[in-house]
Amino acid sequence: MSDKPARAARPVKLNVINEPKDSYKGGPSSLCPGCGHDQISNVIINAAWENGIQPHRIAKMSGIGCSSKTPAYYLGQSHGFNTVHGRMPSVTTGAYAVNKDLLYIGVSGDGDSASIGIGQLIHAIRRNMDMVYIVENNGVYGLTKGQYSATADIGSKKKKGPINETQPIDLCALAINLGCTFVARSFSGSKKQLNSILKAAMSHKGFALIDVISPCVTFNNNDESMKSYGYVKENEITLHMTDYIPHFNPITEVEVPEGHFRDITLHDGSTIRLETISKEHDPSDAVAALTALHQAETNAKHVTGLLYFDNTKASLAEDLGLVEKPLIDVADDELRPDKSTLDKINAAFLG
Repeated sequence: MSDKPARAARPVKLNVINEPKDSYKGGPSSLCPGCGHDQISNVIINAAWENGIQPHRIAKMSGIGCSSKTPAYYLGQSHGFNTVHGRMPSVTTGAYAVNKDLLYIGVSGDGDSASIGIGQLIHAIRRNMDMVYIVENNGVYGLTKGQYSATADIGSKKKKGPINETQPIDLCALAINLGCTFVARSFSGSKKQLNSILKAAMSHKGFALIDVISPCVTFNNNDESMKSYGYVKENEITLHMTDYIPHFNPITEVEVPEGHFRDITLHDGSTIRLETISKEHDPSDAVAALTALHQAETNAKHVTGLLYFDNTKASLAEDLGLVEKPLIDVADDELRPDKSTLDKINAAFLG
C-alpha cells in the first residue's frame, strides 16, 4: 500500500440557497455526441443553480423533437411535461393559470415552434405569459432524418440534398412584431453570453423568447450550412457583451467603463448589464431590433444578444386578475360560491 496521504475531498460548492449543482442535473443524454442541445442543457443547469432557484419550483415543458427530449437531461428534481407536437404553449398556459408561482421553462425546436406549433407560440407571446421559451434552432428535423425546417436560411445547404431556396421564418422578428417583452438570440457555442441571457430571462416577468442556434452534428454541421458551428462563429454579429447581476449581489461588483454600458433593471431587482462592443443598440426600440435582424439576414449573418426588452406590459396573470395565492393552493370552500352568492351571480346574467 502507498504511504502517501489520501487527497482531501474538494468541498462541494453551494449556491445562495445552499444547494449543490448536482441538485440541478438530470439523466445522461441520448443525443448525438457533440449536439449543441447538450450545451444548452448544461447552461440551463448552470443558470438555475447560479440564480438560486429551488429545483422543485421549476416546471419543465416541451413538445416533440430532439430538443424536446432534453428536459430529461437537466433539473431532475423538477416536474416535467412532454406534450404532443406543437402544443407545449397551451399546456403551459393551463398549468400557469392554476400555479403561477412556478418558473416555467419551455424547450422547443424550430420544427415544434415554427411549423406545427407556430399558432400556439403566437398566442402565448401575445398573452405575455410568464415563462422562458427556448428554441433550440438547428434548421433541420433531426428526428426524421434531416429535412429542412421553416427556419433554414436561403442559400443554406445541409449535408445531403439541394440548397434551401424557401424564405425562412425568423422567430425573433416574429416575436418582436407581436410585442414579446423579452427577445434574444444566442448560440450554443457562446456559453457565457447564453448563460447571462438565460439567467436574465428567468428573472423576467412576462414571456421571454430565446432563439438559440444549435448546430445539428448529424445532418447540418457542414461548411455550407448557415447554422453550422463554423459558419456561426465566423458570421456572428454580437450587439453587446451581456452580464447579469442578481438581486442578491451588489451591482458594484461588476466593473465596466462609464459610458460603455447600459443597465436594465428586472422585475425582481436583478440587473442586465449590456456592454456595447460594436455600435449603440437600444433594446427598448423595436424598430432598431428589427433593423438589426434585417441587416444581418441581408448580409447572411447572425445577430446575437438581447434584441428587445419591455418591462411595462402586464403579464397574463395580471390581465386575468388572478388572486395572489396560486389557484392550486386555494381551498375548495373559497373557490366555490355558496348558494346565495351563486343566486346573485345568476340573477345578474338574467338582467
